[in-house]
Amino acid sequence: MLRRLMPSHAAASRPPLKPLRKWVAATTAIAGVSLLSACSLFDRSQTGIATPHNHLLAEDRGASGGEDSLKGGVNAYLWRAALDTLSFMPVATADAEGGIILTDWYTPPATHDERFKITAFVLDRRLRSDALRLSVFRQLKQDGTWVDTPPAPNTASDIATRILSRARKLRADNNNQD
Repeated sequence: MLRRLMPSHAAASRPPLKPLRKWVAATTAIAGVSLLSACSLFDRSQTGIATPHNHLLAEDRGASGGEDSLKGGVNAYLWRAALDTLSFMPVATADAEGGIILTDWYTPPATHDERFKITAFVLDRRLRSDALRLSVFRQLKQDGTWVDTPPAPNTASDIATRILSRARKLRADNNNQD
């Protein structure tokens, strides 16, 4: 038993393994990086893999206005007006290319047992009422849990009217240029 606990002369004469391990790890990392960077040197069309064909790649859905000569899929005035009108609510996601605005839950200061969430879709490049779709969600707190409750029937249309009015004002301020 004493023999096992005592270091042997052979083990004591070996170099420590930590520097060797560090050297091997560093060399492996450098080799990996060089191999990955070498991948970009080759033309991918020569590998025999066909380039994917996607007809949607030519379509740009950015919020750049309604003029046909401009690239874009959503109306910039509607987009800006929707952001301005919904700015009192915390915005969870806003995607100008897709024309989607998702708000987070908002509790009005006057009520603590009610909260709202709005999803706005800008659907067209033209400034029209049917280019905007809103969904309003409402929850009430009952016994400590939030319960889905339908909002007032005119809530979504009132907000949409405000967004459309703001969009028309923005366009008028821009000398009616699309």
